[in-house]
Amino acid sequence: MMQIKTLAHRPPLISPQKPNFKHYYSQSPLHLLTLRTHSSIFPSSVHLSAPKYRRNRFMRNCINSNHDVVYNDQEIERENDSKIASVSSFQEGEETEVEVKREALENQTMWNQMREIVMFTGPATGLWLCGPLMSLIDTAVIGQGSSIELAALGPGTVVCDYMSYVFMFLSVATSNLVATSLARRDKNEVQHQISILLFVGLACGVLMFLFTRFFGSWALTAFTGPKNVHIVPAANTYVQIRGYAWPAVIVGWVAQSASLGMKDSWGPLKALAVSSIFNFVGDVVLCSFLGYGIAGAAWATMVSQVVAAYMMIEALNKKGYNAFAFSVPTLDEILTIVRLAAPVFVTMMSKVVFYSLLIYFATSMGTYSVAAHQVMLQTYSMCTVWGEPLSQTAQSFMPELIYGFNRSLEKARMLQKSLVIIGATLGLVLGVIGTSVPWLCPNLFTPDENVIREMHKVLLPYFMALAITPSTHSLEGTLMAGRDLKFLSLSMTGCLCVGALVLMLVSSRAYGLAGCWCALVGFQWSRFFLALQRLLSPDGILYSEDLSRYKIEKQKAA
Repeated sequence: MMQIKTLAHRPPLISPQKPNFKHYYSQSPLHLLTLRTHSSIFPSSVHLSAPKYRRNRFMRNCINSNHDVVYNDQEIERENDSKIASVSSFQEGEETEVEVKREALENQTMWNQMREIVMFTGPATGLWLCGPLMSLIDTAVIGQGSSIELAALGPGTVVCDYMSYVFMFLSVATSNLVATSLARRDKNEVQHQISILLFVGLACGVLMFLFTRFFGSWALTAFTGPKNVHIVPAANTYVQIRGYAWPAVIVGWVAQSASLGMKDSWGPLKALAVSSIFNFVGDVVLCSFLGYGIAGAAWATMVSQVVAAYMMIEALNKKGYNAFAFSVPTLDEILTIVRLAAPVFVTMMSKVVFYSLLIYFATSMGTYSVAAHQVMLQTYSMCTVWGEPLSQTAQSFMPELIYGFNRSLEKARMLQKSLVIIGATLGLVLGVIGTSVPWLCPNLFTPDENVIREMHKVLLPYFMALAITPSTHSLEGTLMAGRDLKFLSLSMTGCLCVGALVLMLVSSRAYGLAGCWCALVGFQWSRFFLALQRLLSPDGILYSEDLSRYKIEKQKAA
């Protein structure tokens, strides 16, 4: 028979008859604690994160020779408040499990913090690598065959890849809402929020599919301009084929973000790793062996994106959630998502518009320039995503320190310092490696000497823009975690406006592709200094004691 023990302040002995569980549960279920007693009260796998003298006192109060059932409000309250153990739901005749929290990232020294950040961001890096990796594979394979099709990838990836970042607000909203519900240990609320966000993602995907189908050719013609109308047919072929994957892409993003909100990066990583293999094999077979060119690359990428979305949904299902359940959100739920996501939407749109303008002005410089720009921008994107996990780390661990139960702005500042140090180191490493590849091995992307010559003209601004990006991501991730979204959106909009003016100036003065990349350097460094100044200001989220900005209305369950 299972032996059941609770704590006693002044232990009155209770008759050794069967205890009345229903009486205790109905009064105060959170003040009861049952422990496993198969071979011992505390199995060796359980470690309590509390000082030794407290654990000894805890066990002395728990255990007596008669195995009496005793009751104590004050001691249980004290142990619950210190979060030594949390109580799972009770059912009569069942054992309850003691959940023990391991040492949190924010409570460690800076050196241990940096080590844990690297361990956390390691698998998460793959989540951001796979998207640019797919486009980079397309670029490398197509560049071996045709410079015109290589140039056509520029506007094609704007429509297929950069426009998808418009819906990044769904990713941020999903991670935030899921993490908040998990903190409340409300699985039903988590399921409901996943369901409504999946529905919103599916609706956005269908709309983008229809836009691509009916307006894709028009958008490409307007984007490329009259000088490059000859690359529109190839670009339109690429866009139309990849357009079939739009619903899967956005639904997959929501599923991926839900897993990240649950602190799981391995499930989505496995999905994207498999999809990248599909894309690589498809590109080699369809383009190199069967000669389908840009159409073959589009089919390979589209299939790989559908596979990735399905596997990310299955990863959620394995966690006990029904990721195939879609719920239509109510008006209040839509307003809650909008309040959280609107500033993020403005921020993402500013990035998308700037990079689209960058490609637009590069496209107006001729086929060789746009082909070179396509190669450099794809390798640049491949390198910058290594900084995205730093943003995710800030969004995952900063909220508890800034406005959570264990609020500590001092520890938040120390964590931010660790993130910036890692970001600066990573930026220098990526800058050296990222610059070396197109400089020393340009034939990996194209054998055309004219394109290679244009690539080499932008190596210096390429390095300067890349080196600062990871640190910028860590700072902006902290602003998102602290919900200083209004400032983030306004500063990004300002950087966009100034950057657009600079692009127009360098284009009118015929500074060439190097001028465009110098504008990108100004855009990235401006983002860094604005975010840094905001975080270091006395009114910033790392110094201000004002908690009113962090209040977000709880969603109503359907």
